Amino acid sequence: MKPMHLALIISVVLIGGAFLLAGSGSGASSAQNAPAANNVSIVDGQQIIDLTAKGGYSPRVSTAKAGIPTIIRFHTTGTFDCSSFIRIPSMGLSKSLPPTGTTDIAITNPQAGPLQGMCGMGMYPFQVNFQ
Repeated sequence: MKPMHLALIISVVLIGGAFLLAGSGSGASSAQNAPAANNVSIVDGQQIIDLTAKGGYSPRVSTAKAGIPTIIRFHTTGTFDCSSFIRIPSMGLSKSLPPTGTTDIAITNPQAGPLQGMCGMGMYPFQVNFQ
């Protein structure tokens, strides 16, 4: 086998493997089907939702209570990818996150239903289901 053909085959295998590792559902609809995480707490009457931003958002789906003041708290540690920029279209929010630190997004009175957000490129979604 010629070296060029071997390099082409290896490239195809590596690219295909990357797609398999990334998963087939990167859209918000797959986030709706993911199990909810235990990353929500209530402190002094305020709900705090903790998310980690690095190579996407973790957890991708959170469940929280509607109707109480809420903070979505983004934690970054050496985050330099597109998840360091968040967008929440329904709130008209676009915000850069620091490479390392925490950033709070306040939601005064969240209504019942899903709140969907994503990275600056739209590749990494996250969702908060307010109930």
